[in-house]
Amino acid sequence: MIISTNPLSSRTSERKIPTQKLARRKSEAEKAAAREREAQRQLMSIEELVQSERSFLRMLELSSGTIRSSLQKLQPPPAGLDGMFLYTQEVMDVSARLLSELDRFQPGDPRFLENLCESFLALSSDIEAAYKEYLANYSHVTVLENAYKQKEALWKEIVTVVKASAPEVNASSLSFFLVMPVQRIARYPLLLQTIQKHTEPSHPACALLEQTAHTSVALNCRINEYKRFREVADKYKKTENLTIRDKIVRLNTHSIAKKTARFSQHIKHETGMAPKVVDEEFDALEGFFAVLDHGILQLLENVETYLFNLQGFLECRTEEFDFDMEGEKSAVSYKEITTALRQWVLPTFEKRMRTLIHKPLSALRDLLVGPRNLIKKRFHKLLDYEVIEGKASLSFEEQEVVNTYKTLNTLLLNELPRFNGVALQMIWSMLGTFSCLHKDLTADMEQLFQSFAQQLPHSFLSHGAFWEWAESAVMDGARSLHALCQTVEETLNAPVVQPLSPTSHRRLQQLTGKHGSGKIYQVTSSVVGSRDLDLSLAKGELVAVISGADTRGDKRRWLVDAGGRRGYVASSKLIRYHQAAEDPPPSPHTGLPETVSGNRRYSYSPGPPAPTSRPCFQVLAAYNFTARGNHEVSLQAGRPVRVLEPHDKRGNPEWSLVEVASGQRGYVPSNYLTLIPLEAGPPAGFYPF
Repeated sequence: MIISTNPLSSRTSERKIPTQKLARRKSEAEKAAAREREAQRQLMSIEELVQSERSFLRMLELSSGTIRSSLQKLQPPPAGLDGMFLYTQEVMDVSARLLSELDRFQPGDPRFLENLCESFLALSSDIEAAYKEYLANYSHVTVLENAYKQKEALWKEIVTVVKASAPEVNASSLSFFLVMPVQRIARYPLLLQTIQKHTEPSHPACALLEQTAHTSVALNCRINEYKRFREVADKYKKTENLTIRDKIVRLNTHSIAKKTARFSQHIKHETGMAPKVVDEEFDALEGFFAVLDHGILQLLENVETYLFNLQGFLECRTEEFDFDMEGEKSAVSYKEITTALRQWVLPTFEKRMRTLIHKPLSALRDLLVGPRNLIKKRFHKLLDYEVIEGKASLSFEEQEVVNTYKTLNTLLLNELPRFNGVALQMIWSMLGTFSCLHKDLTADMEQLFQSFAQQLPHSFLSHGAFWEWAESAVMDGARSLHALCQTVEETLNAPVVQPLSPTSHRRLQQLTGKHGSGKIYQVTSSVVGSRDLDLSLAKGELVAVISGADTRGDKRRWLVDAGGRRGYVASSKLIRYHQAAEDPPPSPHTGLPETVSGNRRYSYSPGPPAPTSRPCFQVLAAYNFTARGNHEVSLQAGRPVRVLEPHDKRGNPEWSLVEVASGQRGYVPSNYLTLIPLEAGPPAGFYPF
């Protein structure tokens, strides 16, 4: 064993040990300094998030408070100013809530980062709800501001107000403030990712911070997708009132080819040559929307009729007439009660009806236009989508068609249930309000009548005796009224064309102009569609028959046009609609001879049979007619009839009382009858007139 005794080697070993320790200490110091720098950067990023949030909220409060109030004082105030600040309050509320949660700890507190993440995650749904509506409406903000810029004097006033209200930020337009929420929601992911970048992996809140950063990114993606959906909806839900000239100008080879392809695809569906894409969820939503649409329009029409009749009642000043009952308490009380009703009770009721029922219903009717147009456009895009669905590779335009259809379909599946729910809730609310209004009207009338109760007859009777007298009087009045109605019905039992409502009259004109009067039918009872392409119709609706059979040849289902909607209806639910004022088509039978050309063919004069030296004439049914009640009789074209009276009980010559060969009597339209000469004399079974 050799032991080294070299003193130089021993001193070298002793120097190596301190050098290694110094290197380790230096490395540890550098790591500590790096951690300190990262901590400082993390703290600066956190402070930047908090301070920028405070500045953002302060700018929004300045714009929606000071600037908005100053602009409203302009004479006249800018049009649509409230639309500029739409959904701003919601953004301010969620920002204030986030700051209140962050103020629970100071930025230097170890628990601040965890509190920041938990607060953002808890408010993420509210942040998304507020910002997505604001961003979807921001395009409207830019349109309004551009409209203000077109008016030079108004724009100068707006710039002056903005600069005077916020001199420290050197703003020159409203968009300087209103674009801040658009920028803020996109900045959250950057700030959170910066904080995450400067956070140690060993930090207790590191995993929660990573989740928060991912949530902010996903939140921005959902908001952008919603904004894209809203832009598509705004594009297609508008109704364009184009003239024929405008439509012709828009025609080109591309549009003609597109419409031809859609029509061809639709024909293939109807004939069974191509399968149709069935979406049961959407079909259910569309069917419910159609029911709501029809119900809202019908309810609005009923309310308008109700208000019209109420206005007519108010115009009847019955208290101004002299009843020749001067001095009698009942007449004086009647005049006072009627005056109070006409001047106070009913006008108040009418005003509340217009404010609480008619105005919301009219607004709801206007809102139906957007979903209705989107459903129609979705059908058109579906036809385009089906044409190119089976292709292996798609061009850019075809891919755009696919994307548009899927966007519209997704948008309607997401938004239509909400619209249906809100619309249904509004209808129930308005019906409840309608009931409450009548309850208040009853209370007002009861209070009014009680003030005159002592002046009316029978006021001295006890409670039980009064109600016994009232019940007896009501029953006697009901019996008298019933007898009067029977008498009037027997006397005036003549066919009367019922007046159509304004909506039905417009539909009648539309269907008559498109299909002709001979194809107009009326629904005899309510129809609920239970099969594909079936229509749901209410009793009394007018339709035009397009085809007397379905695609399979079933004549029990007719294809009809219900004023834009087309579908199948059971033929047993339809009856031909007759209008007495309309002229029928030209008669297929021989007309009047020249010797009697001065008489109308339905103007008959009862009298003795014509002498044999003169030609004989016979009355025939020129067209088929189906009786619609017991007071009418059915006709068969070419069959002889006997005219009993050339007019109805009211003297109206448009209807004639006739007797057919079976002996049945009833009314028929006079212009459904015709005269033919009989040169050989009256045949067997001839009905003279």
